[in-house]
Amino acid sequence: MTDKFFRQARFLTSAAKLSQCPPDEGYEVAFAGRSNAGKSSAINTLCDHNGLAKTSKTPGRTQLINFFELDEERRLVDLPGYGYAKVSVSIKKDWQGNLAQYLEQRRCLKGLVLMMDVRHPLKDFDLQMLDWAGQIDLPVHVLLTKADKLKRGPASASLQKVRKTLREMEGDFSVQLFSSLRKTGVPEAHQKLNQWLERDSV
Repeated sequence: MTDKFFRQARFLTSAAKLSQCPPDEGYEVAFAGRSNAGKSSAINTLCDHNGLAKTSKTPGRTQLINFFELDEERRLVDLPGYGYAKVSVSIKKDWQGNLAQYLEQRRCLKGLVLMMDVRHPLKDFDLQMLDWAGQIDLPVHVLLTKADKLKRGPASASLQKVRKTLREMEGDFSVQLFSSLRKTGVPEAHQKLNQWLERDSV
């Protein structure tokens, strides 16, 4: 069952740069990933709210840092996607700069959920994000999304491959299988979010 706490999520605000973010207090967990990794769908599934994070058949629609409030102290944050967005190089540089500032300077950020398509994990951007997170001591939980696209054997093999790579890297990293379509892995993901948001699971 979906944790009722996450059903309370509501859109709070969008920020184009760090100075426009809500006050740097409380607890935040951010979601990042390539533009086609199913990030918005995962956020909607975790919150049991289809229209919360905007999904699109055109990858790369999330161009701002979007904040969703769970309660007065806790927020989920949807970061700009990477990879397939058809935008100018200058805009992408702006995204990267804002993303770097947010991840490095946001004191209330407790963890990063990194989405990877289970069929194509550990792309260059994924590895860069993991390396970066390790350097700034930011915990990362990897969701191998679209697990429904693979049979159990190949999905398990992908999970073991990613788990092995994470063990070989410097950082506080964990990984699981996830499917927005079948709601696979929701309780496990909620457990990690609850841990970072410093609340007991209900």
